Amino acid sequence: MNTQIIKNPRVTEKASYAGEQNIYTFDVVGSANKTEIKKAILALYKVKPVKVNVLPVPKKNIMQRGKAGVKGGGTKALVYLKKGDKIEFV
Repeated sequence: MNTQIIKNPRVTEKASYAGEQNIYTFDVVGSANKTEIKKAILALYKVKPVKVNVLPVPKKNIMQRGKAGVKGGGTKALVYLKKGDKIEFV
């Protein structure tokens, strides 16, 4: 059940720079809280987070082929690890 909290890692240029400072970004379920995310990271990647920040991702209005639409928002989590710990994405 803990593994369903984390949808996927958020792979962006900004997130990859943060990964160099042992801060990893994940898309998470909107109803997840910090302790649930910590347990899910421990179960999936076998590393214990030092701290977790949860942030809302706002919806964005877009135009595609002349039609208005909305890019769905969601929730993301910033997971801070100790200096020696690492998460590998394959």
